[in-house]
Amino acid sequence: MRKSTRRLLGGLALAAGAFGAAGAYLTKKKNMSAKRQRASSHPGNVWARPSMTVTFRAELMPGRERDERTFRVKALLKNGRVLLDGVAGEHAEKEFEPIR
Repeated sequence: MRKSTRRLLGGLALAAGAFGAAGAYLTKKKNMSAKRQRASSHPGNVWARPSMTVTFRAELMPGRERDERTFRVKALLKNGRVLLDGVAGEHAEKEFEPIR
């Protein structure tokens, strides 16, 4: 085989490998962004919604009645925590009684 033919075939093999790697990368990137979009667009994955009421567990606020431990959700944050009306700070799902 001539030297020029070997160079041509080597270049074609290199180009085919580069196209294959680029295609795999782009496919994976597309699938990951689609997964993230699906996860954030499903409202069923959310444990609380704005204007809904939640009640702190009795262990966290001893000596208070249920209505004194109940607050309204002001905003849901991207990390899954909530901001409440009348209470400072961010609060996680495990701080509240299970939703019935």
